Amino acid sequence: MKKALFCSLLCVLAISCKKDQAMTMPEADNQYVVQEISYSTAEMTTFYPATIKGQEDIEIRPKISGFITRLCVDEGAMVHAGQTLFLIDDVQYREAVRQAQAQINVLNANIKTQELTIKNKQILFDEDVISNYDLDLAKNSLESLRAQLEQAQAQLASARDNLSYCSVKSPVDGIVGTIPYRRGSLVSASSQQALTTVSNIGSMHVYFSMTEKDLLSMTRNAGGIQGAINQLPGVSLKLADGSDYGITGTVTTVSGVIDQNTGSVQMRASFNNPNRVLRSGGTATILFPIHNTQAIIIPQKCTYEIQDKKYVYVVGEGNKVKSREITVMSQNDGTNYVVTTGLQPGERIVADAVSNLKDDMVIKPITQSQADANRAQAAEFLKDPMSQSKKTDKK
Repeated sequence: MKKALFCSLLCVLAISCKKDQAMTMPEADNQYVVQEISYSTAEMTTFYPATIKGQEDIEIRPKISGFITRLCVDEGAMVHAGQTLFLIDDVQYREAVRQAQAQINVLNANIKTQELTIKNKQILFDEDVISNYDLDLAKNSLESLRAQLEQAQAQLASARDNLSYCSVKSPVDGIVGTIPYRRGSLVSASSQQALTTVSNIGSMHVYFSMTEKDLLSMTRNAGGIQGAINQLPGVSLKLADGSDYGITGTVTTVSGVIDQNTGSVQMRASFNNPNRVLRSGGTATILFPIHNTQAIIIPQKCTYEIQDKKYVYVVGEGNKVKSREITVMSQNDGTNYVVTTGLQPGERIVADAVSNLKDDMVIKPITQSQADANRAQAAEFLKDPMSQSKKTDKK
């Protein structure tokens, strides 16, 4: 009796195990997606943080000392070249002009008097009444007065200039920046802060930095800096709120000095600003297009890093994998890398799940379409495992 019961239990367990095995999700069985390396055309976009500056950012500073009597514009106002921005108290400067003019009048009168004196002394000299010394002394006095007149005229011109500086004008068309001073503030040419800044924002300069390595690669292919600039496509701009600016700019200059601290070189792109959307001092992101007709492009997910070095698994003979170091361009689109060294066309690499691999591991290579089919089968199993069990029982 006990023996029969024991046999019955064994049968039940065997049937249960068979059903569990049938309901198990299909296994990948050491399968990995493999990609064959080949040349392709790289159309990628890389991103650089950028700062925006006006074509002309002019600091407005006073040339004379005095109290501000009037602010003629407000912050953010659009002004034109020659427009008055500030008025500075001009009382002392008007007085200086009057004094300089009065001094000129006095000297002119003295010169006329000295000319009469010389004329009279000349008559006396001709009659041997006075010596040549007295006549020469009178003539020298006249030359001294004329020199004093020239000096006074220069002082008058300087006084008039200082008076004109009491009206502070904009040298260019542009937008008025921050105004740290108010009516009654004492300002001078030595003031630490400028009165304001006027920015010409009809066309904006956008500055960004590129690594020395990328610059060398770009210039080497183009045959020099100027050739590289001429061949560069238009660049786009993404604003601080994430929106696209919508107007294409051009790279116009590359700095001739590499920053030793960052190992990068500053570049400048120019953008038209017809609607005054861009403002000096703002931040943005430059979208820099990359075009390469003989590029090796691999997905970023097929790489892994050790101490800032990138590696891939190369599939060799017998489907054994070996790790290999590669170098890539620093510019990337966030999804793919452009490989510069380490891979050759015709080689095969593991394209996914590289964290599960190790050197000399044997894999079963599959294509991406086969992997997609496996995923679809697994998804179908998860939806209805019982149907999969019935199919297995029928088999």
